[in-house]
Amino acid sequence: MRTTTLGPNGPEVGVIGLGCMGMSFSYDQATPRDEAALISVIHQALDLGVTLLDTADVYGPYTNEQLLGRALAGGHRERTVLATKVGALTHDAQGKPVMGLNNRPEHIRRSIDESLKRLGTDYVDLYYLHRVDPSVPIEDSVGALAETVAAGKARAIGLSEVSVEQIQRAQSVHPIQAVQSELSLWTRDWMREVLPYCQEQDIAFVPYSPLGKGFLTGRFASFDDLPQDDFRRGLARFQQDALRQNLAIADRVKQIAERLGATPAQVALAWVLEQGEYVVPIPGTKTPKYLLDNAGAAAVELSAEDIAELDALPVPQGGRYY
Repeated sequence: MRTTTLGPNGPEVGVIGLGCMGMSFSYDQATPRDEAALISVIHQALDLGVTLLDTADVYGPYTNEQLLGRALAGGHRERTVLATKVGALTHDAQGKPVMGLNNRPEHIRRSIDESLKRLGTDYVDLYYLHRVDPSVPIEDSVGALAETVAAGKARAIGLSEVSVEQIQRAQSVHPIQAVQSELSLWTRDWMREVLPYCQEQDIAFVPYSPLGKGFLTGRFASFDDLPQDDFRRGLARFQQDALRQNLAIADRVKQIAERLGATPAQVALAWVLEQGEYVVPIPGTKTPKYLLDNAGAAAVELSAEDIAELDALPVPQGGRYY
């Protein structure tokens, strides 16, 4: 695996990372999880040079961080650039964790300690604000994230799904190492302003869902191909009418992949890698087969003609979520 860094002064990582969310959360929840198999995939990722591992407290909630904590015990933590997130989890009146937004400084200060305990480590390499809470000034939230760096609990901080204006406000408080947002051949919204700004500022850009939530792999020909109890069943682009039209995008990626002797996933990831020196996609998987496939994207070389052809793919039908 060839490497890059998370910005010019950031840690060295493999150019392909691993998003761990789907191991515990959102995708195919009806299928039982084999924890030993998942831990084996994480270890195999590290052996392949896939060293940037991404999680969050809200995944589960909590169970994904706990899984990584068990996987990284016994000396594996030292091989890992570990990222987690805070701010997309809150609690109801009975104290039960629920999806929501809580960017209050006191919540961040408490959450870093809880995440470190679950992860079985005394620091994370990157601590993200998962989503911006409109009820809390981002300067206050970033100030609390900065405290985690000062205390040695995080090496650097990042932001997720933010505008240029929000990045600038955050930068007025503390340097931002990375911005994580969705980017793929069928989600290019962040390429207009945010990605160019990150490049200008030497901020790493970490695309999640770089395979279009799996669609660009060619695995889904109809809505019925989606697993039961899978959040993609509620997304606009996967509804049958939209999906039928979006198949033209996946088919074109497949044609280019066949021409190059690669897989569709590898071509889709190789295109993401072409978007900048400090762009590090984090495709998720639960299986060794797809892990190897994704890691192999690092060796795929796209010509200028290939890139132009991929750039010209149509905009998908349906919004990212609705």
